[in-house]
Amino acid sequence: MARRQLLKAINRAAILNAIKAHGAIARTDIAAYTGLSPATVSSLTAELIRDGLVHETRAGASRGGRRPILLALNAEGAYVVGIKLAEEDATLALTDLHAHVVARHTVRLVERDPLSTSRQLGQGVDALLASVGVTRGRLLGVGVGLAGVIDSQAGLCRVSPHNGWREVPFSKLLEDELGCIVYLDNNVNTLTLVEQLYGAGQHVSNFLVVTVGHGIGLGIVANGQLYRGAGGGAGEFGHTVIDPHGYVCGCGNRGCLETFVADRWLVHRARERGLDVPGPEALTALAREGNPAAVEVFAQAGEVLGQAVANLVNLFNPARIIISGEGVRAGDLLFGPMRAAMQRHMFAQLAEDVEVCIEPLTDDTWARGAASLVLERIFSVPPLN
Repeated sequence: MARRQLLKAINRAAILNAIKAHGAIARTDIAAYTGLSPATVSSLTAELIRDGLVHETRAGASRGGRRPILLALNAEGAYVVGIKLAEEDATLALTDLHAHVVARHTVRLVERDPLSTSRQLGQGVDALLASVGVTRGRLLGVGVGLAGVIDSQAGLCRVSPHNGWREVPFSKLLEDELGCIVYLDNNVNTLTLVEQLYGAGQHVSNFLVVTVGHGIGLGIVANGQLYRGAGGGAGEFGHTVIDPHGYVCGCGNRGCLETFVADRWLVHRARERGLDVPGPEALTALAREGNPAAVEVFAQAGEVLGQAVANLVNLFNPARIIISGEGVRAGDLLFGPMRAAMQRHMFAQLAEDVEVCIEPLTDDTWARGAASLVLERIFSVPPLN
């Protein structure tokens, strides 16, 4: 029985991915692309239609007989909510099966303990659904991304630096509040998933996502699989040590990469140079005006970042590195020196394999990433164990 259920789940995923990849498609073409029998395709597509994931759209071109009825993902049949959980607020996005954002909502977190947070997010999800007239019955699930070490399998926040949580079973708390399945993961992993499913990581088996901004994060896709580490802590790139005698980082160590490149540390280093800047946006503007001290802050940060990213290339041999985050605002001020440093420090043959893509963030990107925690389960082949 278990083997039959697994095979059915694999076949459903194969059909959904064929429809997602090719758009409106005939059942006979699904059978050809997937290698499944026409009878299996007919049976499983009927289930998918009944579940609201797929619908019949229009008649296709005739191939000598009756025109086939084409199938497509049912964008309005089912929805997903993605939540980016930050320090003082949460950004919620309702998406369809294409990860298109249908509605948005922001929740100001008045209380930040786990129980209060789950209650406030539950109210936020209800408000989000009500704003577009979607019932809970059409909600497939909720994905939550937050900073920290997250055991995604257990739905457990092992530690989160922003809110001081430790060993919090947050998926279960929010599931109890909402009555639907909730997936939890590190926020950079969620961004990596949305790139893999819908962005610059599509059809790339080995790629990295580096986020630059409030912190420095890393998402790792190896052989087509997101790598999370033994306990969910893989990717703490910002806490690799650059200078053991450097500034004390928020994690307690000295000279972490974050202390050279993260937003607040750029501002700190600018103020050491006598620049009166209230935040990273003002520092960027000053550098664009040609202020030598501001330019030097970004040049130093870019050089250190480039050296660190070159080490990633030498370790992982990725085909693509996607750099994103709020820090992308600095553009060539940061990434010009970064690219130059990468060229100096990468192993020559591996440098030939890698492409660097700079991806600016939109307001919806983080929440779409969290929604991808649910969408990934819909389109992915289930594990064999």
